[in-house]
Amino acid sequence: MKIAEIISFLESFAPLGFQESYDNSGLLIGNADVDCKGAMVCLDATEEVIKEAIEKKCNLVIAHHPIIFSGVKKINEKNYVSKSIICAIKNDLSIYAIHTNLDNVINGVNGKIAEKIGLKNCKPLLLKDATLKKLSTFVPLEKAGQVRDALFLAGGGNVGNYSECSFNVEGTGTFKAGKNTNPFVGEIDKRHTEKEVKIEMILPAYLENTIVAALKKSHPYEEVAYDIINLNNKNSAIGSGLVGELSESIDETVFLNQLKKKFNLTVIRHTPLLNRKIKKIALCGGAGSFLISNALAANADLFLSSDIKYHEFFEANERMVIADLGHYESEQFTIELLQEVLLQKFPTFAVLKTGVNTNPVNYFI
Repeated sequence: MKIAEIISFLESFAPLGFQESYDNSGLLIGNADVDCKGAMVCLDATEEVIKEAIEKKCNLVIAHHPIIFSGVKKINEKNYVSKSIICAIKNDLSIYAIHTNLDNVINGVNGKIAEKIGLKNCKPLLLKDATLKKLSTFVPLEKAGQVRDALFLAGGGNVGNYSECSFNVEGTGTFKAGKNTNPFVGEIDKRHTEKEVKIEMILPAYLENTIVAALKKSHPYEEVAYDIINLNNKNSAIGSGLVGELSESIDETVFLNQLKKKFNLTVIRHTPLLNRKIKKIALCGGAGSFLISNALAANADLFLSSDIKYHEFFEANERMVIADLGHYESEQFTIELLQEVLLQKFPTFAVLKTGVNTNPVNYFI
């Protein structure tokens, strides 16, 4: 199996179009067209992880955090980024990053955290902008089914949990074929009237090129008339953070103690407890302080995240509890998630979890 096949699957699960503008997800180092001997999943593609992958005969490392995040101006083994890059290239090892695109899908990083703490009825805290477009096209009546099926197959027409959604209205189209044309119907230099169907459907913005290609391939006309419209509508399953509910209300201290056990924590930083039961939980794996206001707006009893700054804790304002688990700690189950989804797709393929703890933060207890 080629590395490209694994990448293709990962990008169907968490499309690159869902990553944030500042991010650098995707294939960072290596050649996608080589055979994959084995894959190792991790949070951080450090030199130690890469050496572990080499030792276990894996030539692909799949990391949550991009080892190349901002511009790299020097590669000289004076920092962990350079060391990792040099080690990977010397050993023909590829590194793939699946970062904020995995954060932004509902069954990604945050969905795994929600699963671990038993949240139900989950939805994103902050829906992502510019994820949807609308396609309109005009097709001869007898070919409408053929084109519609091709668009659905390419990924168009999905609305929430519904698929193959479209709106169709019959009308009359006119055109005159000019010289050097090969019209499907009608005659050159004569106006032609044709019964047509206007087909409209929603499409994911990241699939625009794929869907337009499918339209042109399946459409009988030499010149295909279509419109692509940007929508302000948002995909209800794509966005930052999650909010959901526990099956029953629970005391704050009981919940925090459960978190310590499930996440193997020695400490949780938090705002003052409010001495009331909690049920609605908002969360964001990694640095999630930008979602505090969204958690408040969702009437969450507790917001679970990491990298909360001193002054940001004040934003809880006795309306909810903010709990900071630590960045690595909050995302640790991403490794398990990646292994699970890959083995579901490729059950006979070697997908290993790193045994290296790449957390750079330690606590003196």
